[in-house]
Amino acid sequence: MSKKWKSKICMKDKNINLLPYYLDNCIEAGCDEAGRGCLAGAVFAAAVILPYDFDCPELNDSKKLTEKQRKSLRYTIENGAIAWAVAQIEAEEIDDINILKASIKAMHSALDKLQTVPAHIIVDGNKFVNYKDIPHKTIIKGDGKYLSIAAASVLAKTHRDEYMSYLHLQYPQYQWNINKGYPTKKHREAIKEYGISPFHRRSFRLLEKQINIDFNS
Repeated sequence: MSKKWKSKICMKDKNINLLPYYLDNCIEAGCDEAGRGCLAGAVFAAAVILPYDFDCPELNDSKKLTEKQRKSLRYTIENGAIAWAVAQIEAEEIDDINILKASIKAMHSALDKLQTVPAHIIVDGNKFVNYKDIPHKTIIKGDGKYLSIAAASVLAKTHRDEYMSYLHLQYPQYQWNINKGYPTKKHREAIKEYGISPFHRRSFRLLEKQINIDFNS
């Protein structure tokens, strides 16, 4: 095991140090999720296996990138990865099993879809459940430390944003094309005025004071 070799990328406005892998000489998949804290929509997860020589100076934690940067990086990752996959768990199942279990299930589903089977998995955060017999490592803030987790964070985020923009066409009153389902003030005001949609997570606290919500919408 080695974590010494770093891909050091110096830019005019920032210095990003992302590790290319956690284990040496190993086919390793990075996993991350997007949408865990949203009030509406599915939670998405991605799994990405990058080649040893993957070169993408702009890649970083998706939360530190602009929407334009994420969209551009999505195609770079999808075209340059050895394998990648995205999966989602819908709001109804999130309500049934809870958001943590749903996030992990989405990661497992993404791993199931990979065309190349990894020998090791690294996961953003500190919670995961064993996937088959493949060893894994959870890494707090891993999307800002490892290339493959950062790539997974970008894919999960961009695929989910695209999905929420599509749902916006059906329910424009919630402005999901802007807030992507997160608990913004305007989103909560729309819930209070219009009630909830079939895509809202009923197990979440949708209003600051959970009153007068039409759960039959």
